[in-house]
Amino acid sequence: MLEAIMCLTMAVYFEARGEPPLGQMAVAHVVMNRVESDSYPDSVCAVVKQGRYWKHVPLRHQCQFSFWCDGKPEVVADHEAWVNAFIYASAVYMGLVRDTTVGATHYHTKQVNPAWSLPMNITTQVNNHVFYRQ
Repeated sequence: MLEAIMCLTMAVYFEARGEPPLGQMAVAHVVMNRVESDSYPDSVCAVVKQGRYWKHVPLRHQCQFSFWCDGKPEVVADHEAWVNAFIYASAVYMGLVRDTTVGATHYHTKQVNPAWSLPMNITTQVNNHVFYRQ
């Protein structure tokens, strides 16, 4: 359980630490919604680290979550934000927080408009992120 929460915390911290709590928990819900889906791996860490690999190294920009394969080391610089991400990730993992994404399995920031989003349905928008489900 702790490994799963740590993977979920990484996703929240590196993908959404600048978002308000609702936005950070929404990102955690996307990971958990993928775990529950038959279309994705069935563990939190496998979902967070899903992507194309070469010799056990993730290929740059070929992952489901950009932080995992952007070529930058995962360094926690803001310890308060890490603690908050851990709290939010833990609450979502334990089912203590309602899913405000309405089952979303995808998201992106408002600054981009990825082609994969065109056939999908928007479920909600939280601050700087738009959430979708198939």
